[in-house]
Amino acid sequence: MTVTGPDFVALQVRDVPRSAAFYEQHLGLRRIPASPPGAVVFATQPVAFAVREPLPGVDLDAGRPGLGVALWLHSTDAQALHDALDAAGVPIVTPPFDGPFGRTFTFSDPDGYAVTIHDKA
Repeated sequence: MTVTGPDFVALQVRDVPRSAAFYEQHLGLRRIPASPPGAVVFATQPVAFAVREPLPGVDLDAGRPGLGVALWLHSTDAQALHDALDAAGVPIVTPPFDGPFGRTFTFSDPDGYAVTIHDKA
């Protein structure tokens, strides 16, 4: 038996409809036709990405959600996405810079998750 790598990533969020709308509106993600109850799954490649209700015992107000986890998403144009998010008032945690993964920056989503965007394929 061998683990071949991640094949699903979900963020536990305070308000699923609000978070789903954020990722649709600001990142252009599209929902798959059917998601499980309490979640919205997006048609992302190569790994599915979702927002979902918190599991029992998860307190999203106990600290910064996702502390210690790095969530990176690929964009075809990180600078353009940064500029659109910044213009929309989305908090930018790390401004754009050029690095080994192309143009890269980090923003904070509505629940405080730090999400890094890069554009190198």
